[in-house]
Amino acid sequence: MKERTNQTILGSLLRVSPVLVGIASLAWATEATAKEAVVVERDKSAQVVSTTKGLTDASAPEASQLAQTLSVDELSAYELPENLDQVTSVSQLSDVQPTDWAFQALQSLVERYGCIAGYPDGTYRGNSFMTRYEFAAGVNACLDQIVALIGGGEAIDPEDLATIRRLQEEFAAELAALRGRVDGLEARVAELEANQFSTTTKLKGEVIFAVSDTFGENVGGTDDDPTQTQFAYRARLNFDTSFTGRDLLRTRLQARNIQEFDDGVTGTDMTRLGFDGDSGNSVDIDDLFYRFPLGDNVNVYLAANNFEARDFINEVTPLVSSGSGAVSRFGRLNPIMRQSDSGEGIGVQASFGDLQVDVGYLANAANNPSLKRGLFNGEYGAFANASYAITDDIEVGVFYQHYYAPGGTVNLTGSTGSLSAQSPFGDLVATSSDSVGGQFLVGLGPVDFSGWLGFTWARAESDGDGFEEDDQAEVINYAVALSIPDLGGDGNLAGIIFGVPPQATRIERSNPAVIGEEDDDTSFHIEAFYRYKLTDNIAITPGFFVVTAPEHDDDNDAQWVATIRTTFKF
Repeated sequence: MKERTNQTILGSLLRVSPVLVGIASLAWATEATAKEAVVVERDKSAQVVSTTKGLTDASAPEASQLAQTLSVDELSAYELPENLDQVTSVSQLSDVQPTDWAFQALQSLVERYGCIAGYPDGTYRGNSFMTRYEFAAGVNACLDQIVALIGGGEAIDPEDLATIRRLQEEFAAELAALRGRVDGLEARVAELEANQFSTTTKLKGEVIFAVSDTFGENVGGTDDDPTQTQFAYRARLNFDTSFTGRDLLRTRLQARNIQEFDDGVTGTDMTRLGFDGDSGNSVDIDDLFYRFPLGDNVNVYLAANNFEARDFINEVTPLVSSGSGAVSRFGRLNPIMRQSDSGEGIGVQASFGDLQVDVGYLANAANNPSLKRGLFNGEYGAFANASYAITDDIEVGVFYQHYYAPGGTVNLTGSTGSLSAQSPFGDLVATSSDSVGGQFLVGLGPVDFSGWLGFTWARAESDGDGFEEDDQAEVINYAVALSIPDLGGDGNLAGIIFGVPPQATRIERSNPAVIGEEDDDTSFHIEAFYRYKLTDNIAITPGFFVVTAPEHDDDNDAQWVATIRTTFKF
């Protein structure tokens, strides 16, 4: 055991300071010649220390030759004089061995107070040596643990306090260096966290190819089949930019040429597709808004172009997407949510666990300073929406909107219902309305059951077309839907929708001579589609829908609409 310890001392001396080896060699040579005890005077020893610290003189070769004749036992017999204490201790330069007092003392503290698990770097290497900086990290961990226990009012063994104090003293230099490095790292980490995000823009695209046609007599029976089969497209590129990692600036470019099957083509808006629109193949900015957070639960939307309520509210329907949901315009969502379509303004979205609350204000011609236009004097909608997830499978929502439109822009139905429901007092009479709707979604195993109900109470805000200010009207619509996600494969979707498009159930006229009738009959909307996912980026959706008694008039024959929608996403 003694020989092993001496070997360790010798290894440390050779590794750390060849100078000390020279000192030991000279001392042994004196002992071998005189055969007497070594006596070194204090003044001479000091001189030796001073000289040997920079040992580059002629004594170095002599010391090297003498060192070659030393044995371990002879070297261990030599004791350094007390006046050499100013030389850096070998223990301060060497690794900490499992046999050292400090190692065993720290091990005892770890076992008592659970300071560290394994080594400070999170590994465990058995009874292996540690560098002094590794060991200092362990001492620091135990010190922090003991301080925390004392702060919590727990009593600490005085012997343990003395041990940790001694360890602090022996490893003061390493602890100071360690804490300095930690402080430096914390400063650098703080700087990185403050500047870690650089402005990033992501490109997302969607392209729709659609083959579509309508079948059946035009409303009024003027044409047996008013349309021909069309092949058209819609292309969208979303540039999503973030400046902080939590905000979003969206710029959408869009070009399309999908002819609308509206009242000018089939005699009714009830036959419109959910993805139609024609820009004459020109590229427009279709969407432009900026979203930023207020705290952890609130997002604010500032919209500069073509913003819609459904861009940020929870509609509580799984079929709302124009590219991958229902194929009809009416079948996508509650029509009262469309009253303020394509506007500019502000929206606020707040989430409180399972509850989401949304409010917003959108104006249709906010950029136009003309009379009956602008941010507050033209067509606008102020709305609020609340949705709540009762369970993982049940969700409900309530929507309210106050809407106003000057004469010439009135559209209470978002172009999904009859003309009487769209503008019950005629298009030239300024109209306001209050609409309330309820939505639900219930998961029934592999099937989702959803639907909505919407009421609109409209008022004439001016005289015209024989109507007088404050004349009243009521509009109703509803729908239910069954959808089966992943039917036949992941990403597939089958859907069936049944409903009644917006219908004017009452129009109150101050002047009974005015022509303006309610919708006495009822149209039914029946739709079916199946989305088949070819790849992660391509899906094909064949679908059709039929509208019975279009314009809520039994005198009109049913209109059929069929389409094959192919959607590319990237």
